[in-house]
Amino acid sequence: MNSIFRLTPYLFLIPAFVMLAVFFFVPFFQTLYLSFFDYSKNIYSPQFVEWANYLYLIKNPQFLKTILNTFYFLVLCVPFLVIFPLFLAILLNTKIRGKTLYKLIIYLPVVVSIVVVAIAFKWLYAPEGLLNYFLSLINISPLGWLSDPKFAMFSVALVTIFKGVGYYMMIYLAALMSVPNELYEAAEVDGATSFQKHMAVTIPHIMPTIALVATISSISALKVFVEIYVMTRGGPLDSTKTIVYYIYEKAFENLDLGLASAASVILLIVVMAFSLINIFVFERKKYGL
Repeated sequence: MNSIFRLTPYLFLIPAFVMLAVFFFVPFFQTLYLSFFDYSKNIYSPQFVEWANYLYLIKNPQFLKTILNTFYFLVLCVPFLVIFPLFLAILLNTKIRGKTLYKLIIYLPVVVSIVVVAIAFKWLYAPEGLLNYFLSLINISPLGWLSDPKFAMFSVALVTIFKGVGYYMMIYLAALMSVPNELYEAAEVDGATSFQKHMAVTIPHIMPTIALVATISSISALKVFVEIYVMTRGGPLDSTKTIVYYIYEKAFENLDLGLASAASVILLIVVMAFSLINIFVFERKKYGL
């Protein structure tokens, strides 16, 4: 009887293990297996090529450019998605009138489909769109928001920022509720200003949440796809082609499953690297490192 009770916790873990096996481990090992085959000549009779797909990607200028584009997109999005929602959360955590309405307005883009948001912004970015109309009112020539390589990635990043600010703000708001008011009162007694109180009390207390937001937003930026697909299709001149879009292009347009699988494995390694960086930088004490 005691042995049955000892096994009870493991029985509750079985559904989670099944879900992980079906939706992570099986697809991962299948992708890893496919990455060692060449499907470019015949998709029904692939040729085993060992590490050739990985070597091709490492030496391929187009793939290296997609990696640079992906990190450029990350640099554009992540700092803003970490800092600006924190500023909004601190502001809305104070006693201001109508803050429930402000929360609703800021969070509204989160519940709207990313496809709808991307299409709406594509209309705004059109040569005869609203943004260029406002520029014409102040005698500025229309800009190629999505057709000029200098502006295209920034324009796509703005959509991701617009969509994510409300989500990360809510995460910060939940964390701010756990900060004891006594700490703020003690800081006031010491003569701290409002800015000093947040730097000395708020930021250190919610640092694990800041690390979480940085990690989630970084991983999301590395996996960006829908915005690219709807707005630019990787153009102009591959200036917005990211790793995930490259994988989609090779797998579903070129039917080169080997290269697509190899690129997917490389993407997984990059995402895992960011997760490890988060652990070593922000959560070393938590894991005893």
